[in-house]
Amino acid sequence: MGGAEWFLLIVFLIPLYGLLIWSYLNPEDSHLLGRRWMYNEDPELNEVAISLHKKASLTALIVITLMLLLSIYRSF
Repeated sequence: MGGAEWFLLIVFLIPLYGLLIWSYLNPEDSHLLGRRWMYNEDPELNEVAISLHKKASLTALIVITLMLLLSIYRSF
């Protein structure tokens, strides 16, 4: 990978990391992002749904980080 590809990869991963970190720290709001119009009142998520959302965000963060590190390792 050349310099331009690395630059584009980093530029696209920064918002993705930001979204995943926000999703981990604030799972209720991130789960309802774009779905609030379906409800008349603010819905409340149970603890299982919040836990699942946090685990999915953390897993995605770890997988993306490992893929990025593997990509860096393979390019050198």
